[in-house]
Amino acid sequence: MTEEQMNYPSTSTINKRYAGFWMRFWAYLVDLIIVFSINGILLVPLKFINDGFSMELGYWTITGIIGSIVFYLYFLLMTKYFNQTLGKMIFGLRVIREDSQSLRWSDLLFREVVGRFIHRVFFITVFLYLFVAFGAQKQGIHDMIGNTRVVIEE
Repeated sequence: MTEEQMNYPSTSTINKRYAGFWMRFWAYLVDLIIVFSINGILLVPLKFINDGFSMELGYWTITGIIGSIVFYLYFLLMTKYFNQTLGKMIFGLRVIREDSQSLRWSDLLFREVVGRFIHRVFFITVFLYLFVAFGAQKQGIHDMIGNTRVVIEE
């Protein structure tokens, strides 16, 4: 009988140490500094266009749209190709799938785009990050949506 047939968790999921709230918080702050720096470099030239006035596209400004795209692409691409962002690298954290297989685009689109969008758009949902502090596997809502976990690298 194989391990899957016996319905035992694999040893790779037993030995995982899940990253807690504060480690993830500090890593996220580092990531925000990096994203804001990238946006600053990319968006400064737009201040010299249109005599310094913001260019609007409906309800949004061009700088707001570009800044949002950079924000979501940073988290999406870094997590897809490295399983971690620069902030997570500094603090020794890694994003894994629930079943410990390699991350798929669909997992990351739900985790990094849909999950983060929900947290940023609705003010009250910021408090849902507290799930990380009190959950057994330290999952935020965006982790639950994407079927992912954040673990400490060993």
